[in-house]
Amino acid sequence: MSTVTETQTESRTEAETRTGATRRTPSPKTVLMCRPEHFTVVYQINPWMDPAKPTDTALAVAQWQTLHDTYVGLGFEVHLIDPVEGLPDMVYAANGGTVIDGIAYGARFTHEQRAAEGPAYMDWFRGAGFDVREPEEVNEGEGDFLLVGDVILAGTGFRSDASSHAELARITGRDVLTLNLVNPSFYHLDTAIAVLDSRPGQEHIAYLPSAFDEPSLEVLHERYPDAILVSEEDAAVLGLNSYSDGLNVVIAARAAGFERQLRDAGYQPIGVDLSELLLGGGGVKCCTLELRR
Repeated sequence: MSTVTETQTESRTEAETRTGATRRTPSPKTVLMCRPEHFTVVYQINPWMDPAKPTDTALAVAQWQTLHDTYVGLGFEVHLIDPVEGLPDMVYAANGGTVIDGIAYGARFTHEQRAAEGPAYMDWFRGAGFDVREPEEVNEGEGDFLLVGDVILAGTGFRSDASSHAELARITGRDVLTLNLVNPSFYHLDTAIAVLDSRPGQEHIAYLPSAFDEPSLEVLHERYPDAILVSEEDAAVLGLNSYSDGLNVVIAARAAGFERQLRDAGYQPIGVDLSELLLGGGGVKCCTLELRR
């Protein structure tokens, strides 16, 4: 399990002193995950997937377990949904819905191979006492919906239909800002933007500029002038597909440049290896659905 060491803490403090970075504080997190007991790649619905490449389910489970244990070590409340045989991508729990203010807006997937995941996750939400809203529009949950402060950033271009943005705005009563993705390798918003601090008044993100069209970049520049801009190299290992509690940021272990940027900004990055799950096009955030009561 990845842990925060005394040396790492000293390194973060030194970075804060050197750069004048904001002192970061963690906030409690509750998340939903799905063990990849049936993970494999038998179809191709994104550029990362290649059915001709062998996959190792046992290795995927072991890597996922490290992520799970890292969250537990950080004090997160971690819930599990039972994996369903025949749904190898169910491990990417972030796509299962969007949960804000106790309301669970269900997913309606673009590709038929994942269609059954939507009802499976909505059944779990109901059993957990959430107010479930079944979607009329195509959307892939927190893959394309990111809460930053009081605003929801919403991606479109490859998976979630832009009409789902208006549907989510009606359901949650929150402002929803549309961002257009243009690079098929970053087909979900959570592969191109990392929410580093989601608390109102402390909003901070990182993103890959080349993943967006010009109007979307103008929105991001205006709203988040202090955002961390991540390199193509780090984005290519899904470094931005990370999860933060406002201090600790769990990221792809190979995203070395992003790790340095995070330390310089006062965060504590924790690298994990999810290389096997990357074969399906997912990383840390893809495996993590935040549950907000």
